[in-house]
Amino acid sequence: MNDKQAASGWAEPAPTAVLVLADGTVLEGHGFGATGHAVGEVCFNTAMTGYEEILTDPSYAGQIITFTYPHIGNYGTTPVDAESARPFCRGIIVRDLARRHSNWRSAGDLEAFLVHHGVPGLTGIDTRRLTRHLREAGSMPGAFGTADEVTLKTAALAEPGTQGVDLVDTVTTPEPYHVGAEGRFRVVAYDFGIKRTILRHLEGMASVEVVPASTPSSEVLARRPDGVFLSNGPGDPAAVGYASDTIGQLLGRVPIFGICLGHQLLGAALGAATYKLPFGHHGGNHPVRRLETGAVEITSQNHNYAVEADSLASAHVTHVNLNDGVIEGISAPSLRAFSVQYHPEAGPGPHDARYLFDEFAKLMEQHR
Repeated sequence: MNDKQAASGWAEPAPTAVLVLADGTVLEGHGFGATGHAVGEVCFNTAMTGYEEILTDPSYAGQIITFTYPHIGNYGTTPVDAESARPFCRGIIVRDLARRHSNWRSAGDLEAFLVHHGVPGLTGIDTRRLTRHLREAGSMPGAFGTADEVTLKTAALAEPGTQGVDLVDTVTTPEPYHVGAEGRFRVVAYDFGIKRTILRHLEGMASVEVVPASTPSSEVLARRPDGVFLSNGPGDPAAVGYASDTIGQLLGRVPIFGICLGHQLLGAALGAATYKLPFGHHGGNHPVRRLETGAVEITSQNHNYAVEADSLASAHVTHVNLNDGVIEGISAPSLRAFSVQYHPEAGPGPHDARYLFDEFAKLMEQHR
């Protein structure tokens, strides 16, 4: 309590919930959203807008999202902004939850949205302190709720995190489905956790059939597509070996474009290794250099794993992250395949890299 608060008689409410990380770090706050406790790998996202798109991105399966922007919930929620049918994250952590939402597009408030979908939240946390800790120690399992610290730490220590876990199986569609009207091209999109904004971009150029992550290459080729799209998705690409094996069978037979997990799986299909980043890339302000032109793109990113540069022998690097040098794009022209680590569909923005969908269309046109 500061002097002004003391003089006014105002006092911070007593904590009602606590976050405990696997390394024993404890932060006190207040629970909101769905009742119960949340257990998952704790990460942070630095985007200043788009909390609903972030919440509903299936790539966050298995994780608890910490928002570094301090005020969350101020413009409510709307189904139009959702990137999937529901959130797949385990929980969210915010500094200040807006008491009232105000936006002409809003259909409801954030807390009601979380309650409806069964997602617990924690507010009143010093998210700057938590983010600094995760940057130094790396993303790690954690648990929050109203239980005692011992119970929560036990839950955090028992959480396997994302490494070695097939989280794609928890988010992929169980059956194929079509989106969009008849388009200039026919695209088969592998659903590893696909976002609706990606589908909107694809259906602007093609009739799209979305298929489960485990769909064999023979079934895809039987559809005679002009191109195959590899979507974003959660978790460790090494745990989804069946997908990289399938992509390997498609290489050279049909144009391929991958994003995020799709990029990592394409790299694996080309013989590259992948590795886990200390705290991942999550946010809307990552600078990426396009090596062909030297141009710098500000990009939206959400991933924990990356392609290992020294292991990439059968493709060349097209984009690099200017913060840490991580590979952000690869291309194998002779095999008609390319991919990027970041999100050119940018839901939420920025929109610097949307040209990549046009590049996919050009590739399909050249090889019809």
